[in-house]
Amino acid sequence: MKYAVIPVTPFQQNCSILVCEETKKAAVVDPGGDLDQILAVVQKSGLTIERILLTHGHLDHAAAAGALSERLGGLPIEGPHEAERFLIENLSQQSAAYGFPVYPAFTPSRWLQQGDTVSFGNEVLEVFHCPGHTPGHVVFYHRGRKLATVGDVIFAGSVGRTDFDFKGKPYGDFDTLSRSIRETLFPLGDDVEFIPGHGPNSTFGRERMTNPFVGDDV
Repeated sequence: MKYAVIPVTPFQQNCSILVCEETKKAAVVDPGGDLDQILAVVQKSGLTIERILLTHGHLDHAAAAGALSERLGGLPIEGPHEAERFLIENLSQQSAAYGFPVYPAFTPSRWLQQGDTVSFGNEVLEVFHCPGHTPGHVVFYHRGRKLATVGDVIFAGSVGRTDFDFKGKPYGDFDTLSRSIRETLFPLGDDVEFIPGHGPNSTFGRERMTNPFVGDDV
C-alpha cells in the first residue's frame, strides 16, 4: 500500500489517499474540502476511488464527504463512530461559522466501531475507536504497512485539542484522549508511522520519547 497526503481547507488538514498498488483502487480519508485538488491527484495517478473514510466529524475533515460521494456516483462513506452523529449533522453550521463552503449534508453509509475493518482493493484497514478529541473519533491502521491514519488524536509533538464544546456542553476530554493514545495506539509498536490530521508524519516510538503531552516521561 502507498499513500498521498493533500493538505486541504484553510486549516491545512491532511486529506490522505490510500492506494492498493496491485489494483489501483483507493480510499480517500477525511476530504474536508478542495475537491478539485483531491480529484486531480486521483486522476493523474489513474486511481479508482472505492470509498470515503472519516476519522471524525469536524468540518476540515468531513465537510466535503457528501459532495465527493455525489461526484463519484454515490460512493459509500464509512466512519466515524456513531458518537460523532451530532457533529456530522452540524457540519453546515460549522462551515458557516468558520466561513467555509457549505457542502451537501450526508449521513455515513456505515458507522464504525472498535474492531471493525474497512477495505479497498486488496487492502484491509483495522478500525480503532480513539475518543478524547471528539467522542467518536476513529483511527485506521494498516498492519502490514505499519501505518496509522490518526486524524486529530495525536500529532508530531502534540495532541488533539480537548476544549471543544457543542451548545455549551464540552465533548473533549484530555484524560480520555491520553488513554486512547497510551492504551490503544502506542501498543501497536514504536515503529508504526502515522499520518496526522495536520502537520508532518511521525512514529509512535518518537512520540513516546519526545511528546510533551503523552510521552513516557510525562
